[in-house]
Amino acid sequence: MAFVKDMLRMWAHSWKRFISIAMITLLGVAVLTGIYAGCRDAFRSTDRFFDAQGLHDVQVLSTAGLSNGDIAALRKVNGVAKVQAERSQEVTFDLDGRKSATMQEIGTNGIDQPYLQEGRMPKKAGEIAVTRKFIRDSGKRIGSRLTVTPESASSDTSDTNDTNGADGTNETNGTDEAPSFPTKLTIVGVVLDPQNLSNPDGYSAMTSFRSTATTDYTFFAPSDGVTGTLYTSATLLVKGTAAESTFDESYENTVKQVTDRIDGTVKTDRQKARRQELLDAGNKKIVDARAEADKKFADAQSQIDANRQQFNQQVDQIVSMQAGAAAAGAAANGTNAGAAAAAGATTPQLDETTRETMRETIIAASPELTQAKQQLDQAQSQLNEQKASTEQTLKTKENELKTSIPQVRWYVQDRQSLGGFSALKSDLDSIQSLGNAFPIVFLLVAVMMSLTAMARMVEEDRSLIGTYVGLGYGRLAVASRYLLFALLACLIGGGLGLIAGFLGIPAFLLVVLQGMYVMPGLRLEYDWLYGSLGIALFVVGVLAATIYACVQEMRQTPAALMRPKAPRAGSRILLERIRPVWNRIGFLGKVTARNIFRFKSRLIMTVGGVAGCTALIVCGLAINDTVADLGIKQYRDIYRYDLMVVSDDSDASAMRTKVASDGRVTSSLDVRIESGDLTVAGSGDGDSGKAGSSGSESIQLVAVPEKHLSNLGEMVTLQPVSSGILGTSGVGKTGSLKLDDDGVIVAQSAASALGVKAGSKVRLTNGDGVQATAKVSAVNRNLIGSDVYVSETYYAKLFDSKDAKNTKNSKSSKDSEALTWNAMLAKLSGSDASQTDYAESLEEDSSVMKAVSCAHMADSFKFDLMGAVVALIVALAGGLALVVLFTLANTNVSERVREMATLKVLGFFDREVHHYVNREMMILTVMGVILGLPLGRLVGGMLTMALNMPSLYFEVEVKPLSYVIAAVATMAFALLVQLFVNPVLDRIDPISSLKSVE
Repeated sequence: MAFVKDMLRMWAHSWKRFISIAMITLLGVAVLTGIYAGCRDAFRSTDRFFDAQGLHDVQVLSTAGLSNGDIAALRKVNGVAKVQAERSQEVTFDLDGRKSATMQEIGTNGIDQPYLQEGRMPKKAGEIAVTRKFIRDSGKRIGSRLTVTPESASSDTSDTNDTNGADGTNETNGTDEAPSFPTKLTIVGVVLDPQNLSNPDGYSAMTSFRSTATTDYTFFAPSDGVTGTLYTSATLLVKGTAAESTFDESYENTVKQVTDRIDGTVKTDRQKARRQELLDAGNKKIVDARAEADKKFADAQSQIDANRQQFNQQVDQIVSMQAGAAAAGAAANGTNAGAAAAAGATTPQLDETTRETMRETIIAASPELTQAKQQLDQAQSQLNEQKASTEQTLKTKENELKTSIPQVRWYVQDRQSLGGFSALKSDLDSIQSLGNAFPIVFLLVAVMMSLTAMARMVEEDRSLIGTYVGLGYGRLAVASRYLLFALLACLIGGGLGLIAGFLGIPAFLLVVLQGMYVMPGLRLEYDWLYGSLGIALFVVGVLAATIYACVQEMRQTPAALMRPKAPRAGSRILLERIRPVWNRIGFLGKVTARNIFRFKSRLIMTVGGVAGCTALIVCGLAINDTVADLGIKQYRDIYRYDLMVVSDDSDASAMRTKVASDGRVTSSLDVRIESGDLTVAGSGDGDSGKAGSSGSESIQLVAVPEKHLSNLGEMVTLQPVSSGILGTSGVGKTGSLKLDDDGVIVAQSAASALGVKAGSKVRLTNGDGVQATAKVSAVNRNLIGSDVYVSETYYAKLFDSKDAKNTKNSKSSKDSEALTWNAMLAKLSGSDASQTDYAESLEEDSSVMKAVSCAHMADSFKFDLMGAVVALIVALAGGLALVVLFTLANTNVSERVREMATLKVLGFFDREVHHYVNREMMILTVMGVILGLPLGRLVGGMLTMALNMPSLYFEVEVKPLSYVIAAVATMAFALLVQLFVNPVLDRIDPISSLKSVE
């Protein structure tokens, strides 16, 4: 019992060490669990939301649309739980200019169901539900009416129909028709599209303009009133995925098994079957056309034959009359009247030659008969010509049918191809990667500080330890006094750290995340396993340091332990050997130098602890500096143009005329801009970027006219980049990169995220959904957005454009206009404010789809999520620095109580004692800061390896002011600690402190 009481008394006496260990554990556990818990809560809430709304696992698209046969084939794939055929149509409407939207049918099989936020779901024809983004932009509300106009080619499906039909109609066969939606609409609800969780009122509304060729909004309509049996896409749910997290690798593997099955057999078979359906439909139309033509020709021939028969009968009648009259006259000149009477009663028999001669003579003698014969002959000739022409046309169509119908292509995509899903996953993964890296520093510092504190605690009790061991107490029992002390401190600190890690930090992060994404049903959850392991990690580290300190002392005999520890043998430091310097240092300076460099463990612990904390602060400020300069670097330095204007293809000419007539443009470049995807399939062969890399990135595909390839460098800074060590990148000389017809230039932001480099092969998807494998000729420096630049010739080669030919040597303006240049990059005159106002005024024009001012984007670009993480890291790093300095200062004082008492006996005033002790701590702090500043820059350089975010590349930069702030903050913490240490120095009693232990 006395042993326990003494142990509790010892614990109470060492309360400062207890608080230090508890605080370090609290901060470490909070950092370890906090960022992880915030990201995990976001992951789980979105996963539950996706399951509740039935977000598709796989989506199948086709260049020729999908038929009922395609849907039936997909249902038979092993592993497919549900298949939903979907119809959609692109429409336009007037909203401060021409805007576009996708009319999306609400599926009836529970897949991709919109989440109702306000009002009710549409049920009848003409009712729609819209997104909050549309409500915000349009100012409309529930009950408002809207009239839309279907586009002439409202989807890829209808485009295919227009070209595949044998007779040019919008049908691919006798029964399949493109989807058609009502045009007079009434808003009855506001919904959230599960495929895009971006918050229209948050950060997503401030991001750069990327998707230029897609529709502006999505309208959801019920099946009532929708016509057409041809489907735009098919969405699938895979068996077993509902029980897995959509962000886990196991989910991706499960889905990949199904997509591989579709790609392996169903895709190839149905592509051939669908094309055969189109061929059969074309052949059937040709056969029907031939049958119809034959029937018409037969009817016409019958009519001509009837008329000719009537004409011949009339002529024959005249011939008979003339022949009879001639015979009667000859008989009248005969011998008797009886013979004349007999001759008059019988028509003479004429031979064929005579009859034909008489017919021709009669027809020639009669203008009416001549005209009638000519008309009959002309009608027969025209009919024969029509027969020959029609037969030739049908034979030509038969010959051209196979070449006019292209090969049908299927595109099998998973959730990674959804821009909203991949952006959310990448954001959370990047923040979580920071949460996995920083706790390592906290753990190392915790072990170092625990070793320092517990080693000093054991050393102070060495005589008591020797007494207990001498009295027969086991070494484990004696060591338990310190092990339980450290364990209790870790458990209390870890418990408080779990509260902060699973409640405080996640609540802070989720507030910021909800400003970027809409996450219905978000709630904070506790992870027992991860929380327990987090505490266990720090408990093991601190207990290991405590065991090491106990073992070091308890290796000695009880007699040795009960005697005071022999002072360290005197030794010279390196500075003493430099006589010119050493001789000029005062007495107290020499004492300080010896104290600092003779005690290596204290030097290493103090400098290492301070350096680690300073590095964390620098790293946090580096993130802040990097994010703060992203907008300026991108929109001031990389983008050299001032204005981007995008229009619909049909309004491209009017848009250019409008901009030219305003007189604000000093130079411009016409380009074609489409939204698409860049995909890398992990093959590990080195051709697709780094081995094993995979993923998809939404891109802005920029096609440049062949004649103006050299002008691209005037609008965009072209600088080749190459990967360096520790996440850095080498940037080539400005202007050394040229766009040619041998490959595409990929933005650094996309290349970094997907592991793409010069020479890699990637799969590009253009605005029409057509995919092609392209070679990456270079990677261009780019921080925001994912631009891919391609020449006009290479674009035609990739996507097999029917209109775009090899225009490299083209001279005519007609050839140079093979592609529709729907966008313009322009340099403007005037101030930044006037350029921003001009861009806003252009958006009001009906011919302009979007106008973006680089000056406005540079000023308005923000990244709230990373700013919040920076603030959190800097705050925690500052707290760690304060605790570390406090622990080291108290340990330093406790080790040197007799020294401080001696100084007081020698006549040192309290202020001089303060200066004597604090000077050493300040010098050690300065040394730690000097080491921590470059260390922080080194850690900051690794950020680009950890932060692979869609359309963002972190070109790490640390401003000089950040170094100053980190140094000043650490020194300020050191000065603050002095305020706590000085009273301890004042309370040292020289008499009791100098008593001999013996």
